[in-house]
Amino acid sequence: MSPTVYFNGSYLAKDDVRISPDDRGFLFADGVYEVCRAYGGRFFELDAHLHRLATGLHALEIAGADARALGAVFHELLARNDLAAADATVYLQITRGAAPRTHAFPSPPIPPTVYAETKPFAPRGDPAVGVGVITVPDTRWARCDIKTVGLLPNCLANQRARSAGAVEAVFVRDGVAIEATASSFFAVVDGEVRTAPTSNYILPSISRAVVLRLCDQARIPHRETPVFVEDLPRASELFLAGTTLEVMPIVQLDGRPVRDGTPGPLTTRLHGLFHAAATGAARTH
Repeated sequence: MSPTVYFNGSYLAKDDVRISPDDRGFLFADGVYEVCRAYGGRFFELDAHLHRLATGLHALEIAGADARALGAVFHELLARNDLAAADATVYLQITRGAAPRTHAFPSPPIPPTVYAETKPFAPRGDPAVGVGVITVPDTRWARCDIKTVGLLPNCLANQRARSAGAVEAVFVRDGVAIEATASSFFAVVDGEVRTAPTSNYILPSISRAVVLRLCDQARIPHRETPVFVEDLPRASELFLAGTTLEVMPIVQLDGRPVRDGTPGPLTTRLHGLFHAAATGAARTH
């Protein structure tokens, strides 16, 4: 049976969705998206995801979609797909809409295309074991702070990682490890958790913000500062953070073990704090 999805104000079977070949998301990757995770049917940091969605719509000058109002869609999709008490994710995408192909925005503005779907959550990696990553040159555009659907450089880098037997690829720009293709990147150097500062070259990750908040609450030394590739060999721990990863230890970097090839104690502690925060917030909302 085809799952129920949301499309331009209606709930319908996914097989019944029809998207115009003139849609600017299809032609230009002219759109933004969000992915939010539910624990036992309760979303974690949904308001933060919707705020980032609104920020992306404003940056791309896409009108006609109220990001805050779409919060109800996340909950309704769980209910309509028998996931109201399940661990699941919701993917929501908004494009500028369908109009004859031209680089300039349609004038007058057209209604945006809004699509959302849900599926049961499938874990990526085991935090008790950790994952391997590789480093790759950052070939993306200069507005990585917008969560746009234009992800071809991320796809190419992620496929390069998979072909190398790794789970993720970490982008390197001007000698600095910025972030991974679908997650944030952290290093523990001299007992301090470090991650690259936010800028136009990095996504303002919700999970990244949660990790920094947890470090602050737990009095774990932390700092937003450039993480230079040349410093990675002396890092005592490395880890990723993301909506579907939570906090994931990196045990291998470019084919070489990190530490002794097992998750480090600080990363393990942060994973426990993150998971407790996510599941605790789910129970109280």
